[in-house]
Amino acid sequence: MKAEPHTQSSCPGKSAKRVFAQMSRASTDCGAASKNVDGRDKPGHDGVRRWGRRVRSIAAFVLILTTVGFVAWVYSLGPLPFDEARQVSTTIVDRNGKLLRAYAMADGRWRLPVETKTNVDPTYLKLLLAYEDQRFYAHDGIDPLALGRAAFQLGTRGHIVSGGSTISMQLARLMEPRRQRSLYAKLRQMVRAIEIERSLSKSEILDLYLALAPYGGNLEGIRAASIAYLGKEPKRLSLAEAALLVALPQSPETRRLDRHPDAARKARDRVLDRMVEEQQISLDDAKQAKAVPVPKLRKPMPILAPHASDAALATVKDAPVIKLTLDANLQKVLEPLARDRAFALGPNISVGIIVVDNESGDVLARVGSADYFDERRAGQVDMTRAVRSPGSTLKPFIYGLAFEDGFVHPDSLIDDRPARFGSYAPENFDMTFQGTVPVKKALQLSLNVPAIVLLDRVGASRLASRLRQAGGNLVLPKDEAPGLAMGLGGVGVTLQDLAQLYAGFARLGTTRPLREIMNDRDDREPLRLLDQVAAWQVGNVLLGTPPPENAAHNRIAFKTGTSYGYRDAWSMGFDGRMTIGVWVGRPDGAPVPGLIGRVAAAPILFDAFARTGKTLLPLPKPPKGTLVASNAKLPLPLRRFRPVGDLVRTGGEQALHIQFPLNGSRIDVDRSGGEGGAAMPVKVAGGVLPMTVMVNGTAQGEIDGRRQRLIDPPGPGFARLTVIDATGAADTVVIRIQ
Repeated sequence: MKAEPHTQSSCPGKSAKRVFAQMSRASTDCGAASKNVDGRDKPGHDGVRRWGRRVRSIAAFVLILTTVGFVAWVYSLGPLPFDEARQVSTTIVDRNGKLLRAYAMADGRWRLPVETKTNVDPTYLKLLLAYEDQRFYAHDGIDPLALGRAAFQLGTRGHIVSGGSTISMQLARLMEPRRQRSLYAKLRQMVRAIEIERSLSKSEILDLYLALAPYGGNLEGIRAASIAYLGKEPKRLSLAEAALLVALPQSPETRRLDRHPDAARKARDRVLDRMVEEQQISLDDAKQAKAVPVPKLRKPMPILAPHASDAALATVKDAPVIKLTLDANLQKVLEPLARDRAFALGPNISVGIIVVDNESGDVLARVGSADYFDERRAGQVDMTRAVRSPGSTLKPFIYGLAFEDGFVHPDSLIDDRPARFGSYAPENFDMTFQGTVPVKKALQLSLNVPAIVLLDRVGASRLASRLRQAGGNLVLPKDEAPGLAMGLGGVGVTLQDLAQLYAGFARLGTTRPLREIMNDRDDREPLRLLDQVAAWQVGNVLLGTPPPENAAHNRIAFKTGTSYGYRDAWSMGFDGRMTIGVWVGRPDGAPVPGLIGRVAAAPILFDAFARTGKTLLPLPKPPKGTLVASNAKLPLPLRRFRPVGDLVRTGGEQALHIQFPLNGSRIDVDRSGGEGGAAMPVKVAGGVLPMTVMVNGTAQGEIDGRRQRLIDPPGPGFARLTVIDATGAADTVVIRIQ
């Protein structure tokens, strides 16, 4: 019987050994030498190789397609929103970087800028990295070990023990928040984390994460949370506080301290337990931290120096941090002082206080009102910048110009008696007159008539011009020229301008424009107020003003003032370090019967100096050449001041006139002979002997019988030369020494 043709369904006739060998070589079908029924070779190794190549080609194509698709997807994500993530609340800080006030962002969120190295407690950073990202400084955005550990813990324990996300991945989620949790979202975070690591340093990543981390409600970032929940900056935290701030961002809404304090406490304790397991803290420290209760209320954001902050915010645009010259510690003690004194003085009363550093002109504290939020007292009106009537606070500048001109000395005698200047007849506050008194006592007692008599000699226009030149922006009634009434408050001025002017006494005659916003460059030039001798004389006189009752036993150079109708009470004082100005009154300008500067404002001034916590610094020593003498030892013309109308002359006597040097002339001095150079002659005509020559307020001797005097010329620059005769008549010229 003829055999049937062999089929390919099996491999009969082959031994098991051969089959095994063929399987090991080809892995499929039978041997390469098998024949089809038509006698041709069956597909063997060549077919397998062709099939393998096709598989590899397909795999390579799929891989390329996947890679291209992945790259296209990554590219489609676009750039990271760094600009948006870096947007923070505008913060106002003091000269030392302490927070004065913060303003919420446009959408109402509180997000404060963070600098990890300076703003955050190291204990918190240690717990954060140990709990969230142990290899933060080692990985490049993704930590495979953390991902593997998280998956293993989930598989073995049935619940999430620790997440696999790094700080960079969490930052990516905060920068691009999405509600759903999916594999796609996790993959996106990984990609973004790598981008973040390539764009930022590790410290920058930490800063940004700590500014964006959610803490419930409208709080974002550790600084906002620490201030709102703990009432302090996160610069120094206890272990319990640090663990609490680590736990809250895990589930910020369900752990809000103001709504779910128990959940927050349990979360904090879990962080502490985990830190014990990680051997980051001891068991005893964890137990002590757990015993600390968690806060249950949210505290308001700090609002120190609100008026200064508002002004800075309106001045400086698009700056996340604005640094002021203020001292937060000083501001913190003066605001309660203003509030308490205003409430004690009565309803609707407000108080303004400003503190200025004499040397730099920096504003160290500004209290614009008694209570920023008190509508009844117009709390949001800054009374340190409000134009008010200064009362008698301009009198020291009148005396300063009189001292500068040299026709009067602090120990000269002056009459306090009824006087009339046209239709104007000034009277003293108590409606009495003191008779003949020393000039310094007239200033210390704030007598009105002597001040107006001196102003009549000095000139109201000159006083106004000099004060404006020194930075005092006086506001005169519309279409009116400066008049004698300005010496008693008939002009408008602000508390801050008065403080700048009074600081000029301590600076011996120059002022510095006030500065409140810190900047890298300070181009402010000193402004001229008075000659050095005159400024020292005024300061020395004010130093002897009797302090108010119940005031601290401090010797402060100060002056008080009360405006017409009891609308404004003032007190301005200074030592060698700082000048403080106080205003008391109603913001609406209504009268307050009995409101007197010495009673209402002066005690606040002395208390403010006491609360600075600094020892009073003595005023500068008298400049060289200052005439310090009793009345009896003064040159005869300086012993008593007489108004021009009281001058007594005999016969056809001529008025005193300086013939040489001429007013406004330039004098070339030959200094080749050494310091002081050649003597300069002073010649006069008219007047009554004896006559005294004064240069810049310093006596230079008497005119001789030939009506001349040789004097040592002052140093280069402008000089004021005055000659006073025996009747008190005087003539003055201003010359320039070259």
